[in-house]
Amino acid sequence: MEAKKLKELKKGEWFILKPIEYPKETQVYIKDDYCREEKKYICGKWYDCGYSRLIKGDTPVYTDFTF
Repeated sequence: MEAKKLKELKKGEWFILKPIEYPKETQVYIKDDYCREEKKYICGKWYDCGYSRLIKGDTPVYTDFTF
């Protein structure tokens, strides 16, 4: 499992917020655009296209997991 900052990921990359080896589909997020007003990234859940959440760019996220 590899830890990175959210701002280091490319748009459309998958990530999780906790170091879980086999996350459920409800725990997987996709990075989207940057909101200049809030100074945070818009991220959505993998399984729910209507869900979005603002997350700071310095937040540690985890990639290279089995999904």
